[in-house]
Amino acid sequence: MTTSIGTETVTLMSARVREVHPMIHHITNSVVMNFTANITLAMGAAPVMAPSIAESAQMAGYAGALLLNIGTINPELLESMVAAGKAANEKDIPIILDPVGAGATELRTNAINTLLSELKISVVRGNAGEILSLAGTAGGVRGVDSLATGEGNEEIFSTFAAETGIITAVSGETDFITDGKNWIKVLNGNPMMSSITGTGCGATTAVACFAASGTPLLLSVASGIACYNIAGEIACERSNGPGSFVPEFIDQLANLNEETINTKLRIEANL
Repeated sequence: MTTSIGTETVTLMSARVREVHPMIHHITNSVVMNFTANITLAMGAAPVMAPSIAESAQMAGYAGALLLNIGTINPELLESMVAAGKAANEKDIPIILDPVGAGATELRTNAINTLLSELKISVVRGNAGEILSLAGTAGGVRGVDSLATGEGNEEIFSTFAAETGIITAVSGETDFITDGKNWIKVLNGNPMMSSITGTGCGATTAVACFAASGTPLLLSVASGIACYNIAGEIACERSNGPGSFVPEFIDQLANLNEETINTKLRIEANL
């Protein structure tokens, strides 16, 4: 039966991020570094960007979560991701994977296959096309944009999560998060968010912040996405367009509180 998750859970997990103030190690794409660093700070965590293989593994050992984003992947960066990921696995530090553009090119697809085969990934967050590609289905990816939607593909996402043991979060008009057995849908958000470079990567950042701060992991992932989308929803309402959205969004993330979550949260679950 589909039931609502109490706003208390999301509120407590949001407060937990600010209490723990975890360090999030990003090995991410060069397009979004500044944006996602600011998102990390606004949500109450501490960002570090350490892509060099000379230090990535050591840095991963200090982190609350490791975020791997293949948006501007190259062979050297992939090598660094694997090294950092192995260090994180040794210390049971959650790894959050953003498969940007998976399926679009051979380089990206091979990079994802390498990461999935050599590392224990805790969470993957991507658009429908990217996740369908990971699941072995033609997802319809153009560049880094999805040509597919999540609607009607929930069974594929759940099967992928069940077979891999990876919490799977699929962004879209409704965000779908599953562990293969249970699912949560986050209905918050605004279409204008997709017109801003890096908002998808930012959602993965939110997931990493919450994954580093609380369990169970499925609820942490959904709570992070919910808080992120609520802030984006409000920012879209208050801004005049994409240019004014970004600073408003950072402000809303930083100022998100229990009252706003209680008023705005729209979430469903089958647990």
